[in-house]
Amino acid sequence: MLVVLVAELIIASNLLADAAPVPPVPVAEPTVQSDSAPPVVGDGRTVQMISLGGTRTDELLTRITSDMGGAVDAVERFWGTDWDREIIVIATDTESQFVAQAGLNPNGRWSDIAAVSVADGVDFARHHADGQRIVVAPGAAAISDAALRIVVTHELFHFAARADTALDAPRWLVEGTADFVARPPTPLPAGAAAETTLPSSAELDEFGPQRAMGYDRAWWFARFVADTYGVESLRRLYVEACGPGHGDFDTAARRALDTDLTELRARWAQWLNR
Repeated sequence: MLVVLVAELIIASNLLADAAPVPPVPVAEPTVQSDSAPPVVGDGRTVQMISLGGTRTDELLTRITSDMGGAVDAVERFWGTDWDREIIVIATDTESQFVAQAGLNPNGRWSDIAAVSVADGVDFARHHADGQRIVVAPGAAAISDAALRIVVTHELFHFAARADTALDAPRWLVEGTADFVARPPTPLPAGAAAETTLPSSAELDEFGPQRAMGYDRAWWFARFVADTYGVESLRRLYVEACGPGHGDFDTAARRALDTDLTELRARWAQWLNR
């Protein structure tokens, strides 16, 4: 079963919307970016960069290579080091390439997506994911360096946590935690406290501004947990709520945060109104 986690945080930051249009380039045969030994990052992980066409994808992979060391460091600080030693990144040159490599629905709306983390299958008993790779969309070539660092780190967290993330994990917490690892904290915008219910995965299924707000709210919740209960408690909450065999969110909150949903909602509302 193909497993896909999507970096839709791009629309939350309006990164692709603000990028200048990039003209298409001729499609080339897939190539490994360099004939030399793959880069080594973090605690000895190797990075294989695969370009699916043209100068634009080669240049994008060069930028991603420069970001990968910092991304690995950020993920290891939060998640630890027990995850795949080889990181594979595929840069696509057309939307059809992106959809095919990512295993997405060709009839879906993916123009606001910068990258996905994909696995061909996960064996939770062996703590192993087969065919892991990060697939980068053509539009990522046009985003800023700061935005690209966020995308790379966000997707790398999904890559690292794959074997610890159940297929039915609450997507809002999966994505919110990835954003916590990837995005630098910024002041909450005016009106952030207008909605004080807990985030939901349904908010991520919209298109455009509604989905952007859903991703932001998931990110804010992860920040709230880290600020209020500690970063390690956020990691425990992820394991309890998103790991294989997880229970409901109420049970996960009790185990990880030693609180119930009533108190959690109250403190969440206070955090939003601070």
